[in-house]
Amino acid sequence: MYQLFCDSNSEIPYWFAKENNLGVVRMPYVICDEEHYYDLGENTDFVDFYNKERAGNMPTTAALNCQNYIDIYEPVLAAGQDILMISFSSALSGTHQMLEQARQELLAKYPERTFNVVNTLSISMGAGLIVYYATKMWRDGASQEEIIKWVEDNRFRVHHWFSVDDLYHLKRGGRLSGAAAFMGTVLELKPILTVNQEGKLIVTEKAKGRKRALKTLLDKMAQYIENPEEQLIVVLHADAPQDAKYLEDAIRAQYNPKELWVNYVGPVIGTHCGPGTIAVLFMGKERVK
Repeated sequence: MYQLFCDSNSEIPYWFAKENNLGVVRMPYVICDEEHYYDLGENTDFVDFYNKERAGNMPTTAALNCQNYIDIYEPVLAAGQDILMISFSSALSGTHQMLEQARQELLAKYPERTFNVVNTLSISMGAGLIVYYATKMWRDGASQEEIIKWVEDNRFRVHHWFSVDDLYHLKRGGRLSGAAAFMGTVLELKPILTVNQEGKLIVTEKAKGRKRALKTLLDKMAQYIENPEEQLIVVLHADAPQDAKYLEDAIRAQYNPKELWVNYVGPVIGTHCGPGTIAVLFMGKERVK
């Protein structure tokens, strides 16, 4: 018997986590001097968050420490259950060191239990897609080993293609130089980003204007997607509902997916990408190296 966990950086919807008894590690963010732990949208006012960000109230994020992780996981181990944690990309945060430290300390205290961590090498609903399929396997009785193997065999098939509206958020996160952000803003360039096989964010190209950026996201989907009628496709947006509706309509018309979710980007991810970010996430051919 084991408990499946993910973190809120997977941005799996709260209702899915609740329906499936999925354990969720809530990641922190601070805005207007108030600390919050992301609840996957259950009580989050996304519009208020992005309006505050637009008004110049820049949020921040921080990693959980070792004790935070111990406090979350120890009751599960003490109750006699094992743990399988599906984590977001280790290349995008230093929190994995704290997670591993907590895991080692807990295994020393509970040597009869197992506590495995599998790295998605993905972020946001890219990691969420892996959580979605892994949860279905878990509910159907799959072992930890079976789920770990599936994740490791399929994580490079998860695609994140997105564009940001304001280049200065990428500059704040060290993804673009100040000069590049300035020139991109003047020229109305919208970078197209993805996550590579190392689990790192990379800029693949720059589109001229918002409409061209949306078209490029659809082009990337056409290039990489496989068996769309059999999978979940996700459109994410950071308070850009009209653009999200445009992508939703185009995807439904072209692919007729088994499921399509249109969700907000949560505040933790939204801290680093900024309002207006728009993304498509799906399973397909092996992603870029």
